[in-house]
Amino acid sequence: MTPPRILDGKALVERLRAAAPDLRGRLAADAPLGPLTWFRVGGHAEALFRPADEDDLAHFLAHCPTDVPVTVIGVASNLLVRDGGVPGVVIRLGGPFADIAVTGDVITAGAGALDLNVALTAQQAGLTGLEFLSGIPGTIGGAVRMNGGAYGGETVDVIVAADGIDRQGNRRTWNGGELGLTYRHCSVSEDVIFTRARFRGRPGDPAAIKERIDAIQQARADSQPVRARTGGSTFANPDGHKAWQLIDAAGCRGLTIGGAQISEKHCNFLLNLGDATAHDIESLGEEVRRRVKAASGIDLRWEIRRIGLPRSNGEAS
Repeated sequence: MTPPRILDGKALVERLRAAAPDLRGRLAADAPLGPLTWFRVGGHAEALFRPADEDDLAHFLAHCPTDVPVTVIGVASNLLVRDGGVPGVVIRLGGPFADIAVTGDVITAGAGALDLNVALTAQQAGLTGLEFLSGIPGTIGGAVRMNGGAYGGETVDVIVAADGIDRQGNRRTWNGGELGLTYRHCSVSEDVIFTRARFRGRPGDPAAIKERIDAIQQARADSQPVRARTGGSTFANPDGHKAWQLIDAAGCRGLTIGGAQISEKHCNFLLNLGDATAHDIESLGEEVRRRVKAASGIDLRWEIRRIGLPRSNGEAS
């Protein structure tokens, strides 16, 4: 068997700095990713780059060697980093990509802006239609990439256009129809990093909009383990079914492997009980998939994004 790749962050960072000496953002070797994720598990990034702005990101991508893998993350709310770490460079879009502005009935938000903050900005501007974003614990970049949706709304319903930068550093704008948004899917190439998006709301009463947002927040607190170490919704709903119902019917509610558990409160959520590894969490998810397949014949599709290498060849992949 091929041994796991040994990551050498220092050598990679030296190579990246030589290729793009004018970078203004922060570039770090062997950066821990676990603390950045909601699960609080996982290995290191071989290199972690936090661009200073869109120009810095485009410059980096234009000069990054083509053989270096590039992975982009936001607040890592729906992400599992495997224990062996992530080869190549991980790009995190932080504060410089979190701006939100309102012009008429259009809200422009950076890819790093929290979905909740976009919903609240729309509310303050008296624009309705974006309340559903308050039920998605992530960022706008992820909402575009996954056609994020909750509580009766989806990104495809409100998006006007999105800007992105491809692996060669080229910039482009896609209008809503060109994005190819379907259930938890975007047809734009995976090598494109979305940097901002524009959404259209409808005039509404700020007080009524706030009531709707408050109701969504309360519904989440009542039905989901929002204060636990979790990665949000684990599996996409198959056509005509609810993933949690299939999981429950397969007898998986409360199931544990190592320090990972299927939530008793909402069984489409995986939990880190405190000492789980990424291997525990992914293995539990795969066991759930196996049991659901045996019980119903339905293959569950992961909604949580899983990146990186296992710690050893015996771990889930």
